[in-house]
Amino acid sequence: MKRTTRRLAILSLACLCAAGAAARPRLHITTESSPPSAMMGQSMVIGFATEKVRRIMERVGIDYEIEMLPWKRAYLLAQTKTNTCVYSTTRVPEREALFKWIGPTHANDWTLFGRADRRYRIASIEDARAYRIGAYNGDVRSEALIAQGFIVHTVQDKLANPRKLLVNRIDLWASSMRVGSAIVAENGWGGQIVPVLTFRRTELYLACNPGLPDALVRKMNTALRAMNSEGVSAVIEKKYHYAGTGVQR
Repeated sequence: MKRTTRRLAILSLACLCAAGAAARPRLHITTESSPPSAMMGQSMVIGFATEKVRRIMERVGIDYEIEMLPWKRAYLLAQTKTNTCVYSTTRVPEREALFKWIGPTHANDWTLFGRADRRYRIASIEDARAYRIGAYNGDVRSEALIAQGFIVHTVQDKLANPRKLLVNRIDLWASSMRVGSAIVAENGWGGQIVPVLTFRRTELYLACNPGLPDALVRKMNTALRAMNSEGVSAVIEKKYHYAGTGVQR
C-alpha cells in the first residue's frame, strides 16, 4: 500500500511539473542585425533592445533563445511558428492582428536619404512620388510606400541601396536615421549621402505569435513597464549610447 501511495505521489508531481512546463513555454526569439539595437557580440546577440528583451524574460521567468536571422525569415517565423517572437518590429495598423505585442521597447523614424550633390524639392513625403526610392525587402517602410503607390525598388542587402544611390540607379533611399547614418559613416559616404526628409515616427515592439497566452503577454508588458519606471531601460540605452525616446508611451 505504501509503495502504491508513493508511486501515485511521484506521478502527481510529474503531472504538476508537466503542467507547469506547458504553462511556461520556451520562447524562440528572432531578430536581425541592426546595431546598436541588436548585433552579434563575441558569443551571443547583444544590443540595447536585446538586453531589454533578456531582462523581460528574466523577470517573467521564461526560458528562451535568441537567434539572429535575415529580417524576412525572422518576421515570418514569428507569424507562423508557435511560441516565437520577433524584435524590433514596427507596430502599424496593417500588422495589428498578426501578433501579440510587448512594448514599445523604443521608437524609430522613417527617413529618406539622398545624394549630397543633388537638389531635391521635397517638403513632405508626397513630394517624393516622382522619385525612385530604394528600400529593404520586407521592411515596414518598403511595405507602406509600396501600398501607397510610390516607386519602390527593394533589395536584400542593406548596403545595396546606398551603393545604388551613388550611381543614380535610385533617387532616394528609405531607412531610419539611426541605421542609415551608421551605414553612411561606416562606409565613408558622409560627404556623398545625406538625410533629405524624416517623414514618420513609429514605435517598435517584441511581436509574438498570436498563439502566445494572453496572461504571459500581460506579464511581459508589466515587466517592461516596471523596467521603464525603475530607470532600468534608460540605463541599458545609455550603455549602448542610444538616446531613446518612446519607451514611456
